[in-house]
Amino acid sequence: MSTATVNRPMVNSLTTGKLPRGSTWMILAGSWVIFGAIFGILAAAGVTKNFNIVGAIFFGTVLFDVVIYLTSLLVEGSRKATDRLVTSLVATAFIIALLPLVSLAWTVLVNGLARFDLAFFSESMRNVIGEGGGALHAIVGTLIVTAIATVISVPIGILTSIYLVEYGRGALARGITFFVDVMTGIPSIVAGLFAYALFALLFGPAIRNGFMGSIALSVLMIPVVVRSSEEILRLVPNELREASYALGVPKWLTVLKIVLPTSIAGLTTGIMLAIARVIGETAPLLIVCGFTTSMNYDPFNDRMMTLPVFVYTQYTQAAGINAQASIDRAWTGALALILIVMLLNLIARIIARAFAPKYGR
Repeated sequence: MSTATVNRPMVNSLTTGKLPRGSTWMILAGSWVIFGAIFGILAAAGVTKNFNIVGAIFFGTVLFDVVIYLTSLLVEGSRKATDRLVTSLVATAFIIALLPLVSLAWTVLVNGLARFDLAFFSESMRNVIGEGGGALHAIVGTLIVTAIATVISVPIGILTSIYLVEYGRGALARGITFFVDVMTGIPSIVAGLFAYALFALLFGPAIRNGFMGSIALSVLMIPVVVRSSEEILRLVPNELREASYALGVPKWLTVLKIVLPTSIAGLTTGIMLAIARVIGETAPLLIVCGFTTSMNYDPFNDRMMTLPVFVYTQYTQAAGINAQASIDRAWTGALALILIVMLLNLIARIIARAFAPKYGR
């Protein structure tokens, strides 16, 4: 044995030849920054009309796949490099699936910031013809109509799901499930026509108010709440129910004290999905709520503007010298609608975390 072989230091294969912690995220962020700068230069030079965030993310992610493989090949060897490449390709597929959402959010954000000011959220469109005005009347109308629809839909949906999971047996339960599935696929315009026909028979064809919009939205919300709540309630372990029954607790109290608190987080998420499903509906509200430029806090009297209808009317009225002002208001209305949905989801998560049962170790 030679002296060089004897004096060679021992190499620990478990601790050497590894990329630093966080290097994957640094390479990904760096790749996005590089192509973001490239597309920014192209937009500034007039080669492209606007900054292309989708192209920056896509080509940056492709660059990340190449760089992470080559870097891992040089530092960690071919086996680990292949593992990192496959992992990065899976992440790339996920990022590509998110690109339409990124494009939508970026487009609404860029165009919606033009009128994202105090006047937009504190003024209505009463007596406004050209520039100026705001969407306060539409925001208030959206919150009122959606709140009433939620108050109507959530108790009916949750009670129906409790019946289907805990009590429902036989033909009645199967019939309810069938009709709930049918209602899930009802077009929104049909719900609007149903609400209009119902109130027109009672009060005449000229009737328009916010409560009619709440009824139309509740027709769309109830099946979503029922299906989501039913699946969540089925996830509650039967052992919890059986333990409660063994202590002599009646079934209704078991549902109230055991089943519902255990599934409160999932139920809240299902309710928020139902609200997000209907808060952006335009067709039914255009039929039953109509549109107005004035404030209206009474859902049972006169027409009531909502944000989706506000965006639609502003876009359709974009003509003449004031076209850009209407388009700016439409984009900002869309941005406000997205922010309202995000805020409601945040509130729902906070409520779910606050009221979810606390488990000890």
